[in-house]
Order: sequence, then C-alpha cells, then structure tokens
Amino acid sequence: MKLKRLSIGTFNLYNLNEPGLSIYTDKTGWSQEEYDRKIDWTSRTIRLLRPDIFGFQELWHSASIERALTESGIAGEYDLIVPENANGERIVCAAIGRKGLIIGEPEWIKRFPEKFILESSGDDPQTPAISVSIPSFSRPVLHFSVRPREDHEPIHVYVCHFKSKGPTKVLQEDWFEADGAIYKKHATSIGAAISTIRRTAEAAALRFILTEQMKGTRTPVIVLGDINDGQHSNTVNILTEQPRYLVGDSLGGGDVSLYTAQTLQEYRSTRDVYYTHVHQDIMESLDHILVSEEFYDNSRRRVWMFDGMTVNNDHLNFDDHKEAGTTDHGVICATFKYRPIKAEAQEIADGPA
Repeated sequence: MKLKRLSIGTFNLYNLNEPGLSIYTDKTGWSQEEYDRKIDWTSRTIRLLRPDIFGFQELWHSASIERALTESGIAGEYDLIVPENANGERIVCAAIGRKGLIIGEPEWIKRFPEKFILESSGDDPQTPAISVSIPSFSRPVLHFSVRPREDHEPIHVYVCHFKSKGPTKVLQEDWFEADGAIYKKHATSIGAAISTIRRTAEAAALRFILTEQMKGTRTPVIVLGDINDGQHSNTVNILTEQPRYLVGDSLGGGDVSLYTAQTLQEYRSTRDVYYTHVHQDIMESLDHILVSEEFYDNSRRRVWMFDGMTVNNDHLNFDDHKEAGTTDHGVICATFKYRPIKAEAQEIADGPA
C-alpha cells in the first residue's frame, strides 16, 4: 500500500448501546425508536466523512457499531476494531480502518504504566507533599498500528476518552454521609476537582507511554479522541508537551512532541470557528487529533503534510440529541498528503522539468 493521502477522524458516539440496555443509572436506555434514529444518523455520518481511520468513543455494544457500519453501505471498505467483550455493560473505545491499512493486533490499555508515579515531597519549602494514587484509565485506551505506505514505518494510533469535566458524584461516599451538613454545599467543587485530577493523571499516564515509544526514535504517532478539555488546557499541554509552531521556511520539530490539528488548521484560516461541544451556551473544543512531527509541515522529519480539517458540528445547535439521533459532540476529520520533506527539497533543487 502506498497512499498519497491519509484522513483521520474522531467520533464520540454518545452512549451507543443496544435498545433496552441500561446506560449508567438509566435502566431502560434507548427505546427502539431512539436507537433507530441514532443508527441512522451515525451511519450517515460515517458515509459522509469516510476517513481512512475513524476512532470512536462512548461505544457500549459491538453490535451497535456493526449495525451502523452496515447501514452506511461502506462496511466492505473497512476493518472494525472493537473488544470482544463489548456487550453493553461498559464503555469502550473502538475504531475502523480502511481495508489493508491495519497491521498487527490491537490492544486496550487499562492500567497505567508500572513505573508511572505522581508523587512529590514539594519542590520548595512552602509546597506541601502530594501523592495521587490512580492506577488506571477510566476508559481503556485503544492502541493499534496502521501502515499507509509500505516504504515507511508503521504509524501508532491511540484512541482515548478521558474523564469528563462533569463533577464526580460524591454523595454516597462514606466521608460525605458522615458529615453531609458540611459537605453538601461543597459537592460540586469537590467533585469537579476529583474529575480534573483524574483527567490530568490520565493525560500524564498516556504521555508516559508515548514518550517511552517516541523518545529517540522515528516512530510516527497519532492520538485522537474525546480528551474532554480545550486546545490550550493543561490536559492537552501534558499530551503535546507544548511544541513551538514555526512559520515561513523555518524547520524544526520535536522528538516527542504532538501537534494539534486545530492549531495546524488555524495557521490556514482567517477565522477560528472550531468547537465540538456546547455546555450552558459555552462552546469548547473537547475532541482532538494530535500528531507527531512526521505530520508537521515545518518538521525536518516530515513525511505527511497537513491538508485541512473539517468539523461537523451543526447538530450541536439543537439540544435534543435523543430526538434527533445525533451525538452531543462534533465530529472532526483531518487530512494529510504524502509530502516527505527531503522529496520536496530535492524537487525545488532540481527546478522545473
């Protein structure tokens, strides 16, 4: 396979489960009519965008995504990556890849790396000690490899879904019930802090995995999914390591850096209208595609050049996603064209044919 273009998408499926199965505390889940609308909208979105790689979040049941893919009419173009035990009882990440693109076996990473530690005695005399003991991801991270060109290294893809911004529910915790009169008025702030700590730990744990894989190598990496935080948030900064974006003919690139498709698009746009989620009338970008320096235009090690990003978010103008069958997140896709930096330099040096 020697693709000249590679397209990548991420799609939060908004609790896609079989009808009648419970979703969190909702014991009855989707009705048959609601489910049919979800399958219809999901299948049409897949058919409309048709990226080479599509990462999914908030999938509960493998049969649901199989049905959506079948109804899209293009199931024969893709291989589906979904865990064997996706039976409607828990949330998983999944993906589809164009036929012939996926190599090897996928894995779902549940546990944080063994050597990963979040602990400090304080870096100055005024700073108290801190220790965070979270052992695993809220949603296992899907990891698989693709090879769009046989003359280059495989690309490692990670599909993630981090803890949401919603406050963690603490009402039934022993410490809360023991002194509810005090804690009731603080439940929202404490719950939000717990969610933030968990999401931050998940970002740091995935960054640990990425650095171990990328440091001192030429391994291309794509991270995509519902990170549940904005482009310049601490969560995303941990994942990307905040690389410098160059301009003009400057060349650079970071060995372990990740570059956001949102920023790459902003360098080509006169106006930023990117958002993938609306909460209390606040528009945010929670869903991201992050790429290593092999996909960065100004990298000395560039293999793929950014060629644009689309954000399907018109459905976010309407609140009743159950009625419409839509997701509550925007669906984003980024496209890259095969343009190795050395080949481009040689083409310029050779001049017109």
